Parts: sequence; structure tokens; C-alpha cells
Amino acid sequence: MTRPVIGIIGNSHMINETYKVFGAGSMTCEAVAQVCDAVPLIVPTDPAILCMDTLRQTCDGFIFTGGRPNVHPEEYGQAPTDAHGAFDRERDRVALDLIKDCVAVGQPIFGICRGYQEVAVAFGSSLHPEIRDLPGRDNHRMPPDGTLEEKFALRHQVTLTPDGPFASVFGADKVMTNTLHGQGIDVAGDRIVIDGHAPDGTPEAIYIKDAPGFTLSVQWHPEWNAANDPVSRPLFQAFGQACRAWRKTGRLVQTAAE
Repeated sequence: MTRPVIGIIGNSHMINETYKVFGAGSMTCEAVAQVCDAVPLIVPTDPAILCMDTLRQTCDGFIFTGGRPNVHPEEYGQAPTDAHGAFDRERDRVALDLIKDCVAVGQPIFGICRGYQEVAVAFGSSLHPEIRDLPGRDNHRMPPDGTLEEKFALRHQVTLTPDGPFASVFGADKVMTNTLHGQGIDVAGDRIVIDGHAPDGTPEAIYIKDAPGFTLSVQWHPEWNAANDPVSRPLFQAFGQACRAWRKTGRLVQTAAE
């Protein structure tokens, strides 16, 4: 069987403030190729140029990546403020609907950082714009200085629900992770199950209740050193296995029946 194709939901950037491009981090592409054993396909986040049905038939699963722009607070019933930062409304329109459509049929999804927040918002959660401003919370943002190794270094423990899906993937109910985010879940939607917390109580791992497929999503960045990290590797491997199963019994069966 050929390798599964995993769509990587990218971000838009401006080159020289005049030329718009779509892209995704090389670390995520490498994790998909090396650890998921799949083909990475960067998805441009502009609904005007995408045929969503064709995209879902082409890909066997989707990774919703991190990114500097945040989910617009209108998506969870709040007004934007300076604390919410920058937005990407085109990505909002692509990602939120795609998440709902995939979950409904069991097509695998994997949310990372902003992608984790997209999964949460798609299923009724609200976000706090700045976690470090909350009483008793730590600063989870990326360190402003240092090498990549220093910025992506393991910084805190995540405690997982014993016998939950994350503990099953990791073979442990406590793992060490990096942390590079400013926002986080405020109130979780009814179907969002918080399966892991940082020491300060910040939700760090979620899945969707009663979903027929893979929906594990994390607030940290497991794409860093994914081939070697004892937490990142099994997470990407589990997602890759889910995408292979979808390719075998989901998308291809549906296509053949049409």
C-alpha cells in the first residue's frame, strides 16, 4: 500500500510586504515524512482557491499547525482586543469547517498549538487571550532569545488522565514538553475532553468526545525533534497509523463506491 497523504494546514506570509505565500514549518513536514511515514502536503489556507471535497479525498488526515495569528474571538462569541493579537480569517474559515467535517466521519485530525485551539473552538470552546495574565499561571510563551534548541527545550511536565488516550499513546501519565503559546482554553466545549494539564492548570492535551476517529491535539510543539523525542515520536506514529487505517478503510472505500 502506498504511503498516506497528510495535509498540513499552512499559514500565509508576506514577502517584502507585497507578495503573499502559503507555507508550513519544515519540522512538521519532516515529522510527517519520517515518523508518520507519510507524504506531507501543504494546504493553502484560502477558501477561494480550495475545493474542500477534493482536498478531503486527496488527504488521509490533516495536521492543524501552529502559527502567529490567533483564532478570531468572534468564532467563540467575543470581541477582539489588543491582547488577542493578529488574526488570519481565511485560515479560520478553512480550518474550523474542515475540523468539523473530518470529525463527523472519522477522518484523522491532529492539532498543534494554534491547531489545538482551532479544534477546541470548532467544538464550542472559548480561549483566553493571554494565559500569563491569569492568577497563578506561568508564562507559556516562546522565550524571546536563544537558539532553536533553547526555544524548543522541554520546560514543564504535563499530567495526563490515567488510562486516557494520551497516557495510552505515551505509556505514561506524566510527560515533559516544550511550551510556546500565549493563548489557551478558557471554557471547554461540551465535547472537548481535557486529558492533560500543565502544573499551573493550563489545559495541554485534548480530544473530542465520541468522535469516531483520531482527534488528539496538544498545546505544545511535538514537531521539534519528533524522530527522537520519547513523547513526540509515539504521538506522530499514532497519528500516522490512524491515517493509514483511513486510507485503507475510509477514503478509498468511499471513492470506490462513488
